Amino acid sequence: MKVLLDENLPLDFRYFLTGHDVFTVDFTGWKGIQNGKLLSLAAFNRFDALISKDAGIEYQHNLAQLSVSVVLLRAKTNSLDDLIALVPSLLPTLDALQPRSVVRIGA
Repeated sequence: MKVLLDENLPLDFRYFLTGHDVFTVDFTGWKGIQNGKLLSLAAFNRFDALISKDAGIEYQHNLAQLSVSVVLLRAKTNSLDDLIALVPSLLPTLDALQPRSVVRIGA
């Protein structure tokens, strides 16, 4: 699965998403791009999923019109340790992810 990590996640988080092709917003040159446009770019560039901590992203665009899915992480903080705690739930979720879906993981 081709996955895009939003800029609100630590860059090193990508190393914990084994079995997936993970890119960061920083790597793609899309840092600072607003949510609706970011979702459109992700879909146009054939990403399967965007992983973010921004709960408002699901309301920024009509996801039914795009092929990309959104995975929202709900951790106490944005620290790598708090996010790593979500990986055991995140990996099987990515494996079973349906197009155009929004999934929330964590508290």
